[in-house]
Amino acid sequence: MRRRADAEGVDLLLVDTGDRVEGNGLYDASTPKGQYTYDIFKQQDIDLMCSGNHELYQADTADREHHLTVPNFAGAYLASNLDYIDPATGKQVPMATQRYRTFQTKHQKLDIVAFGFLFNFTGNAANSVVQPVQQTVQEPWFQHAISKEPVDLFVVVGHVGARMGELRAIYQAIRTVNPDTPIAIFAGHAHVRDTVHFDDKAVAIASGRYFETIGWMSASGVVHGEADKKAAQPAAAPVKFARRYIDNNLLGLYYHSGTNASTFPTDHGRNVTAAIAAARADLDLETPYGCAPQNYWLQRRPHSDPSSVFSLLRRHVLPEAVVRADRADVPRMVIINTGAMRFDIFRGAFTRDTTYIVSPFVSLVHYIPDVPYALARQVLAILNSQGPILSAMAADEAATVSAGSRTGAMDWREMGVPEQYSLREEDNSRVSKNFGGDEAAHQKPLFGRKAAVDMEGGDDDEARPPLVAGYTTWDDFGLDGDDAIHEPLPHFRLPNCIQADVNFPLASASDATATGEPETVDLVFFDFIQKFVLMALAYIERSGSAMTPDGTPYKHYTDADVETYLEGKFTDHFAEWVKQNWKDECNA
Repeated sequence: MRRRADAEGVDLLLVDTGDRVEGNGLYDASTPKGQYTYDIFKQQDIDLMCSGNHELYQADTADREHHLTVPNFAGAYLASNLDYIDPATGKQVPMATQRYRTFQTKHQKLDIVAFGFLFNFTGNAANSVVQPVQQTVQEPWFQHAISKEPVDLFVVVGHVGARMGELRAIYQAIRTVNPDTPIAIFAGHAHVRDTVHFDDKAVAIASGRYFETIGWMSASGVVHGEADKKAAQPAAAPVKFARRYIDNNLLGLYYHSGTNASTFPTDHGRNVTAAIAAARADLDLETPYGCAPQNYWLQRRPHSDPSSVFSLLRRHVLPEAVVRADRADVPRMVIINTGAMRFDIFRGAFTRDTTYIVSPFVSLVHYIPDVPYALARQVLAILNSQGPILSAMAADEAATVSAGSRTGAMDWREMGVPEQYSLREEDNSRVSKNFGGDEAAHQKPLFGRKAAVDMEGGDDDEARPPLVAGYTTWDDFGLDGDDAIHEPLPHFRLPNCIQADVNFPLASASDATATGEPETVDLVFFDFIQKFVLMALAYIERSGSAMTPDGTPYKHYTDADVETYLEGKFTDHFAEWVKQNWKDECNA
């Protein structure tokens, strides 16, 4: 593509918007993590990049980001609102030396001013600092960059959802000083293909998730230099943006690069492919743990459907794999956030790699022993419907929200899947009420060609070939952005959390005292949602919605009440469950 751009005398920028770690065995299965992937990524020539939130969850990951990725992409890596705390000195420094970058493009000599942002993330490790975007745009360096640097085009690279408020704050700050300068924004984080039309000269594109898509944005009509602009004004074409969502497969890449199976590969590319294959072999990623007897879907089915990943977890994995031997007979409520699971499980071989694709995170299993059931039974509903209240409580009180870390506001949406960050307003109004009732009502509209046909009425199904199911995108530019036409996939809203009730006593029709409700339970949860669970318990206590039999409030739970329920990561316990329960399915 760079050769093609050179031949046509146009400029091409390759952009990475973060989240390069976690999500498959190539990164997660090595010790230390990323032993192979940092060198593999280094082989790509990237013009602009920023950090995602996944680079910051663990302190050692943030260390590697600062000491490996930043130097590997010196000059391209931008850290506009992200700092690193040097463990040797305790000094807070920018994650990368550059807050912004100025440069001229190769062919058209356009003056670019580029920024790299992360959304207002609060779950980062203590050796990193994320400054809120709204504060960053007031910094003297930022104001200098948008008012003093020569610029023909602003480029904003951000691990920020295209419809999140942080991105609009950046756009408004630039627009206040530069009412006419074009702005090209590359968004991320929200896991959806999307394009947002801010104004006629400002557009944001988000490519989707997991590198399934290459997002393509083009901008024409951008002119170099103020004098040139004024001289060319009578004949100059207006700035025009276009976008395309390219499925990341060889057929699409052949087409757009003007190559075929024999002319597409390069020696460099073959070498990288060989390095990936060798790393996968070293890590035994193809080692089978068992075979899934059927497909289990993350969002293609309602979360209570038997073919949902979350039904599998609720009915089998959580009750059978999350068991502490010395408290195995104690009634327990196991709560996990839906965002902890990352992908579908497909029928067939479940390998070491599959484990990390489905559950890649360092999810530790914590618990509070002997919580009154009257209190514990209310937690799930609060986590799923009262997130804004929890966030407001944390912000108002500057309460400690995780063990030994920081204080202040927290984003309740972090519990769920990132795709739900970017729901359209009409979707939010429809699903933001208490989660429950008819789950079919929570299905997102079908986007794309089929949706357009349904709205317009009529289609000659006989005239088109059968379509493969896949992404069908509806964005601010319309319905024609997908490079390949797909049959739309169903897509269901998920709650923030699900819960498994284990070892509850059975109710008895002959004994009125046998209600099926225990007096106390072990309240078990992933460490990632500990702060939210504690805030939910505090909300119940404060609201008086649960009282002890003698009419006094229940105790106030803090981090000091939380203990380790199981040693090791949930991912490892899940893998052991697969080995025990699906090992014979491979012979079926």
